[in-house]
Amino acid sequence: MTAVQETSTNEQATMLQRVYQLASPKTSRSVWLTNYEPKLIWGNQDHMWPLSPTALKASASPRLERLALSKRNFQTGRKICRPEFSYSCGRASLIWEVSPLAMTAESTERVRVLAHPKKPPPEYQKDRPENEFSCGRVSPIWTVADGAKRCPSRDRSDQLARAKTPHQHYTGNKEVETLVPRPAQLAVATPRVEDLARPKSRPAGLFLDPGHPEQSIWKVNGKARTVSATQRLLELSKPKGLADGFVNNREVAWPVSRSARRNQPTERLGQLSIPIIRATMDHVQFDPDAFLVKETAKKARCSQRVEELAQPLVR
Repeated sequence: MTAVQETSTNEQATMLQRVYQLASPKTSRSVWLTNYEPKLIWGNQDHMWPLSPTALKASASPRLERLALSKRNFQTGRKICRPEFSYSCGRASLIWEVSPLAMTAESTERVRVLAHPKKPPPEYQKDRPENEFSCGRVSPIWTVADGAKRCPSRDRSDQLARAKTPHQHYTGNKEVETLVPRPAQLAVATPRVEDLARPKSRPAGLFLDPGHPEQSIWKVNGKARTVSATQRLLELSKPKGLADGFVNNREVAWPVSRSARRNQPTERLGQLSIPIIRATMDHVQFDPDAFLVKETAKKARCSQRVEELAQPLVR
């Protein structure tokens, strides 16, 4: 391999290493403000805190061994993993098989008494049957007695059963199709009616000849062209003037004067033009010294009242 090829190979390796470096994600340094211990990597089997050699060699007490035992499973035999009813109303309910002995066993007298349904009181009246095919709501339908069917109606009932009659001046809706009477069908139109019924004859093409743009659409009489307007017409033809003191709308963009462009700002304007520099949210919402205990607080001694309040309750 020549020196030129070796140099090009080194340059390619350096460029590839630089590409890998730029492609790696940027590490967040905001953890440095909140983390005072070694960085933890979740998902591995390492301990959060380093264990001392004495703790690794220590043996558990009988109490710890008893607490480390798993809980006993009381579901044995057919009770293990009972199937759940998937079509329950909102929640699952356990369904298990009944043993053959339970199916052939005889119930006790007490179970038979409890199995009897509760009897309604003597004053209880059964609900009337409801019409399930009613219009939007259920309506009670009951049977009519034979005596009510054969009973003659009263005059008042007949009066209330009559339909309401329309007003005497009421006129019904007119039919959509109008019937022409026979005399009108056989009548002969007069010459005047035939003249009015004849369509107006117009030449083919445009209704009016546009002519030249400077000419009027309608023909103007020669006397009307030479007539002069009266003083009243001239007064009425004048446009309405603006009110006194009227100021027109200001332009959207206006030029800056030369004196304003050459003007130097004052010291006060320079102070007001300096932007406000605010701290980042990491420093505003988090205080790194919040959990630091002062040296004077470590050497302080609590009062007799604080010691008394710190004693646990004896129950």
